[in-house]
Amino acid sequence: MADEPPGVALARFASTLRFDAIPAAVVARTQDLLLDWIGSTLAGKGARPVESIARFMLAQGPSDGPCEVLIHRRGSSPLLAAAINAAASHVAEQDDVHNGSVFHPAAVVFPPALALAQALQRSGRELLTAAVAGYEVGIRVGEFLGRSHYKVFHTTGTAGTLAAAAASGHLLRLTPEQMAHAFGSAGTQAAGLWEFLREAADSKQLHTAHAAAAGLTAAHLAADGFTGASRILEGARGMAAGMSSDADPTRLTDRLGNRWATAETSFKFHASCRHTHPAADALLQLMQQQRLAASDIAAVTARVHQGALDVLGPVTDPQTVHQSKFSMGTVLAMVALHGRAGLAEFDANFRAPATTAFRERVQMALDPEVDAAYPARWIGKVSVTTRDGRCLDARVDEPKGDPGNTLSRAELEDKAMRLAAYAGGASASEVRAIATRVWALADVPVVTRLLS
Repeated sequence: MADEPPGVALARFASTLRFDAIPAAVVARTQDLLLDWIGSTLAGKGARPVESIARFMLAQGPSDGPCEVLIHRRGSSPLLAAAINAAASHVAEQDDVHNGSVFHPAAVVFPPALALAQALQRSGRELLTAAVAGYEVGIRVGEFLGRSHYKVFHTTGTAGTLAAAAASGHLLRLTPEQMAHAFGSAGTQAAGLWEFLREAADSKQLHTAHAAAAGLTAAHLAADGFTGASRILEGARGMAAGMSSDADPTRLTDRLGNRWATAETSFKFHASCRHTHPAADALLQLMQQQRLAASDIAAVTARVHQGALDVLGPVTDPQTVHQSKFSMGTVLAMVALHGRAGLAEFDANFRAPATTAFRERVQMALDPEVDAAYPARWIGKVSVTTRDGRCLDARVDEPKGDPGNTLSRAELEDKAMRLAAYAGGASASEVRAIATRVWALADVPVVTRLLS
């Protein structure tokens, strides 16, 4: 409707979206994203912050249930399973990211979607449609909130509540009016501040757990007649008013139903904050082209956008493995010394003397071209000074994992197997079986557990 508030129009879209309206390529991409999320979730098994959240959640709920807690291979209620799986999937720093919204959709969309699909015995098509609804809503809310929001707020925690509500509400078959109420209840619970990163606190996993659970709660309440603010996003005392200085309401309905933001989502190749990936790819490219070893490099300047400086800048002496993944110097040390910045490399080497020495030779500098392109494009630039006095530059226009430089299904399966093996979450044969099920999900009549 022409006079609908944009948030209400977005809710109508999430409520009325049908599988047959989604292009086949977008459905395939959603299946890819689901497998990628499963791998990241299994990699969270045993992580101290994740297990802390899991212990608390499981102590509150049933001893069993229809919804799968992937890292423990047990059942629980939708609320608890969604929260635990959301926490687990956001700790290895390998879950997906949408560049323009600087938002990690999978970690807040798939946990409630899978839990409710299992609880309500929905079909694979319904699960995929709900996931697309969640991605489209969360991405647009993140874009709407803008760059100023991300400077202070962790968008995955804030926009993630709306994304989780959209996916949950679709599976609950909310009417457009009910979905708008769910958005209102989700938005008033939106939270997540970056201050945790400065001192390596555990809050990042709580952000996704809370967003998934809050969105699921909001959808269930709406189904029961609970009301929420219709202008929670753009209203005078809504999210933008309190959380942004550059919000753009037109982004909420930008080409809705024609532009599929789900297909714009990137996979993460390195096990680190996405802000480090462009520079890491550029450094790897330069070292391969010039046949440089880490010992040949005297200094590196990563030429970055302001968002990278805001998030990575406070991390000067990382104290934990997780915090080191937000250190540009540590990530560049990993790729320079080991050829990759994977989970095993961080675990074994994040405080090694060689890593620390290389980290101290890295600095970041704001680059006008890179900053102007961000967040739509994440350009990677590095300037390297060699020990023999050469000054070398390199750039990457599309980091590995972006839609134009994506991972194949074979690469996604390999990544999922490596992630699952990292903490013993699943065997290679189990992951291959899961992948087979995911690729055929559109034909599955009832979504059941993924692991025995």
